[in-house]
Amino acid sequence: MGDGALMQIGEVAERTGLSLRTIRYYEEVGLVVPSARSQGGFRLYTDADVDRLQVVKRMKPLEFTLEQMRDLLAIVDRLSTDVRQGRAEREELLDTLAGYREAVHERCAALRAQLATAEEFAATLTSHIDALRESAAPRAATGN
Repeated sequence: MGDGALMQIGEVAERTGLSLRTIRYYEEVGLVVPSARSQGGFRLYTDADVDRLQVVKRMKPLEFTLEQMRDLLAIVDRLSTDVRQGRAEREELLDTLAGYREAVHERCAALRAQLATAEEFAATLTSHIDALRESAAPRAATGN
């Protein structure tokens, strides 16, 4: 998109892979509020709104709470506004953002460990199935 055009919720759902219900829920809880409404009352979203939804979508499977999502979005908003922060406030915001980055790295490591365990289990099952099929094959061939 990028041309500043406003999108209705259906297009946003297509672009983000989120359901209409989920997008409406994120509005209800104050995470992503549409930038405008049509004369008929339809939600209208900007590219920035879609970007916010993508952030929330990425945080959700990493088990961040709604409050943590709100906090991170507020920090990003504060850092990206034209309003200049004092050096101390900016450093505090950046430190908090770095804390979220560290939490993401930790959760990614935990997910990698879970994936490795799952893959190991799948390989074990495959070996068992292959072994059982091989041990059953000669009996079937001899008619026992």
